[in-house]
Amino acid sequence: MSKTIRVAAIAAALGGWGLAAQAQTEILWWHSMGGALGEWVTDLANEFNASQKDYKVVPTYKGSYDQSMTTAIAAFRAGNAPHVLQVFEVGTATMMASKGAIVPVAQVMKSAGHKFDPAAYVPAVAGYYTAPNGQMLSLPFNSSTTVFYYNKDAFKAAGIDPNKAPGTWPEVALAAAKLKATGHKCPFTTSWQSWTQLESFSAWHNTLFATKNNGFGGMDTRLAVDTPLHVRHIENLANMSKQGLFVYKGRANTPDATFPSGECAMYTGSSALYGSVKKNAKFAYGIAPLPYYPDVTGAPQNTVIGGASLWVMSGKKPAEYKGVAAFFNFLSSPEVQAKSHQRTGYLPITKAAFELTDKSGFYKQNPGTDVAVTQMIRKTTDKSRGIRLGNMVQIRTVIDEEMELVWSGKKAPQEALRSVVRRGNELLERFQKANKG
Repeated sequence: MSKTIRVAAIAAALGGWGLAAQAQTEILWWHSMGGALGEWVTDLANEFNASQKDYKVVPTYKGSYDQSMTTAIAAFRAGNAPHVLQVFEVGTATMMASKGAIVPVAQVMKSAGHKFDPAAYVPAVAGYYTAPNGQMLSLPFNSSTTVFYYNKDAFKAAGIDPNKAPGTWPEVALAAAKLKATGHKCPFTTSWQSWTQLESFSAWHNTLFATKNNGFGGMDTRLAVDTPLHVRHIENLANMSKQGLFVYKGRANTPDATFPSGECAMYTGSSALYGSVKKNAKFAYGIAPLPYYPDVTGAPQNTVIGGASLWVMSGKKPAEYKGVAAFFNFLSSPEVQAKSHQRTGYLPITKAAFELTDKSGFYKQNPGTDVAVTQMIRKTTDKSRGIRLGNMVQIRTVIDEEMELVWSGKKAPQEALRSVVRRGNELLERFQKANKG
């Protein structure tokens, strides 16, 4: 080997060693965003990584929300949990009760020297992730709410005014009948039936989903979804199902593709479906507030939060927490927030991001994209602030099981809702006992 080549090889080796010595601190981020939303998460991490040299955020898809949460709990027990875990809103009570497993986001930000003001966030969002002592426990990330989508072209073909969405449930049934009469095989469907038809439905009608202000007032909360109003609504949907006006398309967000594909003409689901609708719908569509029953006093009130927040797991090094804080600071900037909101349909979690979006003319150029925001920024009541129950993942499964029996005609709505209350209360009692003291 010549002297020149040898010197070059040594220099390269030393250069490589130098780079290794200044290696970036890796921040592991486990999430549940697939498809277009997965691309959004990757873009956020890449943008942050390119903005500085000290840290590298590594996003990893870990399956559905309940799968990623289960995997993270197992990883925490094994000592190899991620730094950041995305947890859906119904996992909040469980995470709050996981003493020792998490570090409050307010503490992480303060320790790293970042200004962190909970008042900067949309109140309905910040309040959901705040402990009774006023400390914010997790960072609101992809907050959504339930909205009503409808196919304007299908409405026009059925002789319905395409510029006027059904505002009440009787109007939805009427529109569904006209759509069916013109050959539509799926006039109306829904995703996340517990969230849309019971949880948000309750808040929208200023009615409790569970006692103790939906769990915010204590763990000794019990379900309250067998009231005459709840029974009436499920009975109406059951009748629509029998007539082919409401077609059940599955649990969780499985039905999401049915609206942008044109298969179903009316849809209640997450505001975060907007990105997919905008990208894939080959028809004119509208986004409107959730329907309500006009004879119910206090309706419409406000809808409840959906989506997820980012939790910081315990047991990491101080330098790693500094990286987490830097990443969270980046995510909370008005510019990043506004861009994410406009791209996905998730709520702008800070007031500044909402104002930035409004000033840009985005809402005027994209009618209906402000519906989710206006539904959430209304003044909340003790009955509509949100739902924070232990074992909520399992309670939603119970609701899915019971509602499926209703849609298939195997169980009467009142009987099914009473069963939801009985089975759900058993799960709440179990959670209360497990988290005493």
